[in-house]
Amino acid sequence: MKTIEQLNKIRVEKRIELDLRKNTNADTREKHILVCNGTGCTSSKSPQILDNFRKIIEEKGIKNVKVIKTGCFGLCAKGPIVIIRPEDTFYAMVKPEDCEEIIEESIINDRVIERLVYHDQEGKAYEKQEEIPFYKQQTRVALEDCGRINAESIKEYIAVGGYSAVAKALFDMTPQQIVDEISEASLRGRGGGGFPTGRKWAQVLAQDSEIKYVVCNGDEGDPGAFMDRSMMEGDPHRVIEGMLIAGIATGAHYGYIYVRAEYPLAVERLQTAIQKAEEKGLLGKNILNSGFDFDLKISQGAGAFVCGEGSALTASIEGNRGMPRVKPPRTVEKGLFEKPTVLNNVETYCNVPPIINKGAAWYKTIGPDKNHGTKAFALTGNVMNTGLIEVPMGTPLRKVIFDIGGGVKGGEFKAVQIGGPSGGCLCINPSEDHLNLQLDFDSLKKVGAMIGSGGLVVMNDKSCMVEVARFFMNFTQNESCGKCIPCREGTKRMLELLTDICEGRGTMQHITLLEELSETISATALCGLGKTAASPVVSTMKYFRDEYIAHVVDKKCPAGQCKALVTLQIDPELCKGCSKCSRVCPVGAISGEIKKPFKIDTTKCIKCGACKEGCPFHAVKEV
Repeated sequence: MKTIEQLNKIRVEKRIELDLRKNTNADTREKHILVCNGTGCTSSKSPQILDNFRKIIEEKGIKNVKVIKTGCFGLCAKGPIVIIRPEDTFYAMVKPEDCEEIIEESIINDRVIERLVYHDQEGKAYEKQEEIPFYKQQTRVALEDCGRINAESIKEYIAVGGYSAVAKALFDMTPQQIVDEISEASLRGRGGGGFPTGRKWAQVLAQDSEIKYVVCNGDEGDPGAFMDRSMMEGDPHRVIEGMLIAGIATGAHYGYIYVRAEYPLAVERLQTAIQKAEEKGLLGKNILNSGFDFDLKISQGAGAFVCGEGSALTASIEGNRGMPRVKPPRTVEKGLFEKPTVLNNVETYCNVPPIINKGAAWYKTIGPDKNHGTKAFALTGNVMNTGLIEVPMGTPLRKVIFDIGGGVKGGEFKAVQIGGPSGGCLCINPSEDHLNLQLDFDSLKKVGAMIGSGGLVVMNDKSCMVEVARFFMNFTQNESCGKCIPCREGTKRMLELLTDICEGRGTMQHITLLEELSETISATALCGLGKTAASPVVSTMKYFRDEYIAHVVDKKCPAGQCKALVTLQIDPELCKGCSKCSRVCPVGAISGEIKKPFKIDTTKCIKCGACKEGCPFHAVKEV
């Protein structure tokens, strides 16, 4: 395919098939069974579900039924997910053994299987995806086609408008006009920093160099984040199209997608997408007979968190150790192979095609001033509806957690960690209610937090915030590249201090040292990751200082999570004297007489919890 005419022909032909998925009044009764094959559902046997559907359809000789492998539907807590089109019947937590019943009831007899449809916490059933509150309150732009089309089919992507933005950029716009459109849309980088994308592209366009590069950061190393992975798995051609437009806009003819090897499904689908785009003449030489060339390759990383930083990422692609360098020069001046480089993350590129197609004016209708568009979040932790969501910038945190997320699981809301190790905690405290905070770059910055890549880890009132800070510091310390002393040694010392506090060795001096080290690291670390390494500690100490004090002064963990600070006692009113606790204690710390209350010798107790787990009367308490 070398012309726009051929591109449009595929779009028209394939569009007829896709329309059947939603047109209940079609002359033909063709049905499509959409099966989620994102990483989460794949790990829960969705490939087996796919195979079972195809096998049963073949054995029964059923006509006009197609089984479609899609990307992530988003509602990961209820996976594997199956959707029957055109009826839009939504089935959750489907098992391979359910396939026979689905074929018999929903395909042959047009009946809904009540037990498989989505049920909320109150037990209310929702038969259709569009009715489910989780989906109803989202606005999808970057994730628009994720879960709707076959992630491995370039024809389906073309049918829903894919590569039309490339055609527009090639034939109807100049590079400067493309840059101006992205600038006017106020698209800010979705990788965490929120730097204006148009300004970055303009700087690369202005560089006098025959060789320029477009690089996609698909490293995504934050704990609890999986937005970019899902986009690469579920809509790889959208990523490619965004990068291709960046190349047209800046005069770059070479591109690299940097993706961690721990994302094998994303790598596989990107490779397939690149191959098919080359076959269709949408990558390589003379794209759409325009005279523009663009070659795209995949570079697999080894999973180092620091390679999410721009200069470390480009060093890794070059075959060098992934370590940040001193700036300036910036990546736009000397990036990959010391050439001018456009570097954006996956979600940023996924926002580019709709902006080019629909215009900056349309994009600016979404979100508040200077924070236009949508943002994808990975909603995890103690929340009912874990999964992938996309909402307009400026959406209140309360709406995300309670309306879309379905509320807090296992207790009351306590905090949410946003932005991973580089972010901070949002919570409810006497002076601030962060649940009403708007989720956008500027609002979060005012409270000492950041969007980061978009991970949202919800915590209930049983979470220890000191342990949360220790967890993230342990992650950061392990992932430090070691190039600069503040990050290499400072994070190590902070981890030691936090460990002391969690294990009962902390003093007020520990808190003072944590504050001093946080300031030093933030001011002197080499790269952005190092400068924000102390953020989880700073935010938890700001909003949960009383928990730190309780740990070091009272030697108590208010949440009961730090085992070294927990004392086990037997309630004499509940104890029946059965002796089971004594028999399961590995160190002989429990004694007593049969049919009389037993006691725990706290000097011998190792706080393993075996007695608590084994007590049939729940007499063993943590105090």
